[in-house]
Amino acid sequence: MEEESDTRKINNSFLRDHNYATEADIISTVEFNPSGELLATGDKGGRVVVFQREQGTKSEPQRRGEYNVYSTFQSHDPEFDYLKSLEVEEKINKIRWLPQQNAAYFLLSTNDKTVKLWKIRERDRRPEGYNLKDEDGRIRHPSTITSLRVPVLQNSDLMVEATARRVFSNAHTYHINSISVNSDLQTYISTDDLRVNLWNLEITDQSFNIVDIKPCNMEDLLEVITAAEFHPQQCNTLAYSSSRGSVRLCDMRKQALCDTHCKFFEEPEDPSTRSFFSEIISSISDIKFSHSGRFLMTRDYLTVKVWDLNMETRPVQTYQVHDYLRGKLCSLYENDCIFDKFECVWNGSDSVIMTGSYNNFFRMFDRNTKKDVTLEASRENSKPRAILQPRKVCVGGKRRKDEVTVDSLDFSKKILHSTWHPQENIIAVAASNNLYIFQDKVT
Repeated sequence: MEEESDTRKINNSFLRDHNYATEADIISTVEFNPSGELLATGDKGGRVVVFQREQGTKSEPQRRGEYNVYSTFQSHDPEFDYLKSLEVEEKINKIRWLPQQNAAYFLLSTNDKTVKLWKIRERDRRPEGYNLKDEDGRIRHPSTITSLRVPVLQNSDLMVEATARRVFSNAHTYHINSISVNSDLQTYISTDDLRVNLWNLEITDQSFNIVDIKPCNMEDLLEVITAAEFHPQQCNTLAYSSSRGSVRLCDMRKQALCDTHCKFFEEPEDPSTRSFFSEIISSISDIKFSHSGRFLMTRDYLTVKVWDLNMETRPVQTYQVHDYLRGKLCSLYENDCIFDKFECVWNGSDSVIMTGSYNNFFRMFDRNTKKDVTLEASRENSKPRAILQPRKVCVGGKRRKDEVTVDSLDFSKKILHSTWHPQENIIAVAASNNLYIFQDKVT
């Protein structure tokens, strides 16, 4: 998205839809793999659905941006913690891809307590001619084996298999809210409300606690960790955000336990605007390093802020996502919408950022031109290759024909989860149980 007008040339693809959707069908995370050829979604039912990008042809170049189902598997099942008498939901909280090393793909998925490493691979050949079992897979009696034969591989229909290669469990007392793969491709972190644990991808029975903010007396608890992420290039650097609107940058070279930060990012609050809701809306719901590693983006309830890692005093850019809701915080508190956790993403060149809002709106901000646009993901404009039109919210005065009033916004429709293709202008946004994919218009 170079200019605001470019956003009007966004094609729409409506991928995942359930006419009789249940609570388990609601999408809870969405993530492109590093090449952008695969797109994974996780839902509240513990399922992971992987979509693969179509290869376009000269006669149909527009198909290049289409994604079709590649693999579906059950990642997590509901469990029960008998020691604490707590039910552990199967909901997928986060998915993170590992860079592709061979023909197979690997991803990490997590629910509230357990992280799993999944291997996804294609198989178009099957072994035949076993000695100890027949063609149906039943074990043969030794007395029936009169000769030995060499098993051979026969061509078969293409199958996509998903197998759990590692299960990382029993390391979190509280709910896991984020996972992040390190740039060394050997370790990753999992984060809950009070701790950050460092894992080796090859070791499942041991992790290292590198951040622990739990006080000796829980009554002294002032904040919780809301998100954490590794730096994209520096394997020793990570950042984690808090419910009080601050971000701490830690260097693992300094000491094993990163309770003391090396940099602290927090914008001073304006006393004149302080209210009962100030602490709630300042809680950071998501953080993302830029691809260059120079900037850090944070999302709180009303704004998106971009921080320069070399300047801790204030953000270099602040974008108002839906400032028109500031006067409705009381009703948003009563219906619990004020606690919604919106994600934010960078485009491949770090020039545009995107985040969600209500009424199935999502916002894009161009950091170079300072222009922004509001777009809508809905069934009404979900025809394939339909061009999206910018939407506007009427704050006061006379409403125009194409504008939406603040009072008419549907707060049950919200874009919480989104992702951007790492190289191209292709985005995926999740709206309840529906997945929408938008791309630049193919000419």
